Amino acid sequence: MSHIVIDSDKCKACYLCIDECPKKLIKVSEKTNKLGDHLVEFCDPEKQCIGCAMCATRCPDLAITEVYRG
Repeated sequence: MSHIVIDSDKCKACYLCIDECPKKLIKVSEKTNKLGDHLVEFCDPEKQCIGCAMCATRCPDLAITEVYRG
């Protein structure tokens, strides 16, 4: 079972990760960064994340880390 962690201090709200997730588990959040941009959030209540790390690979700010929990 995998999930991702998004570092809100690094996220610049480019939203590239949203398009990369094959399961569409990353969404625009209500939280904002210090510039007022809406951050992204990982939403996986049904544990659908496949651990592909496409979102982390696409993130230009290295704000996403994939975590595997067995």
